[in-house]
Amino acid sequence: MPLVHNKVVTIERHIIEQERATHGTGDFSGILRDLSLAFKIIYREVTRAGLVDILGATERQNIQGEIVQKLDDFANEVIYRAMDHGGHLCAMASEENEHIMAIPDHYEKGKYVLLFDPLDGSSNIDVNVTIGTIFSVLRRVTPENTPGTEADFLQPGYKQVAAGYAIYGSSTMLVYTAGKGVYGFTYDPSVGEFLLSHDNIRIPDHGQIYSVNEGNYHKWDPRMRRYIDWAKQDIEGEDKKAYSLRYIGSMVADVHRTLLYGGVFLYPADVKSHKGKLRLLYEANPMSFVIEQAGGKATTGVERVLEVQPERLHQRTPLIVGSPKNVDEVLLLLRDVE
Repeated sequence: MPLVHNKVVTIERHIIEQERATHGTGDFSGILRDLSLAFKIIYREVTRAGLVDILGATERQNIQGEIVQKLDDFANEVIYRAMDHGGHLCAMASEENEHIMAIPDHYEKGKYVLLFDPLDGSSNIDVNVTIGTIFSVLRRVTPENTPGTEADFLQPGYKQVAAGYAIYGSSTMLVYTAGKGVYGFTYDPSVGEFLLSHDNIRIPDHGQIYSVNEGNYHKWDPRMRRYIDWAKQDIEGEDKKAYSLRYIGSMVADVHRTLLYGGVFLYPADVKSHKGKLRLLYEANPMSFVIEQAGGKATTGVERVLEVQPERLHQRTPLIVGSPKNVDEVLLLLRDVE
């Protein structure tokens, strides 16, 4: 993973240069410009959350049945207001909203739709653990210059034109792909810009870290438990050392570490969540697109994540994502025992 130290490249300059190389129309640079503004505003509130009345839970639940945190509401509103007027989108969809979010009638309707998880890992907000925003961009399938519909969102992940995430931690980073590699930008608050810091990120072929909530161990299929048992073993004849468990509980943070260090992130189905728990459109698809563009793999355990045909806006899925050799190890051990 090459770090960039000898040049100053803002995210907007980077996108414009890529669009010139591919004769793009400029729509995507506009989307990323507006998104990066929203991320800066969210970063500002996250870093001073303990000083203002924005920590803690609200009195309502989202469509997932989860208690909504105050910062969830704030981030959801900021992203919508930053994106509704640019003329690039015809509709938006958020993990926090049951239905799609229309573009106001008096604004132009564009060629794309935006899906986002406004604040992934928000249950960790009050204890100051890393959180983030995940986003996905699709080209609409309905007629142009009309309001977007649910059909524009229910497309398999391989049709994404861009995806990425912002991560709010010891530093704030924006990582994105437009289908031609993965690039990371670190926010420099002194100049107010996201600057290119990780050029053409490639995930290691194999890593020594597995990331999963082992508290669910006894709820999993025996084959998934078999993989976890194997991962924790030293096997002399195979020259295998036990893998290290690292689990933060914010998907965006766990997958970010997996992208940079290698290994595998798992969120399997269990006896309570038969279809998995992560959201296909807001979490699994965008993160899988990023990982695949960096040379990794992403699967449900049965099929490639990006080939799943969505049927509902808030559809859930199991997820196994990470370094290609680690994902292959999981799939091998998920096979039925004769």
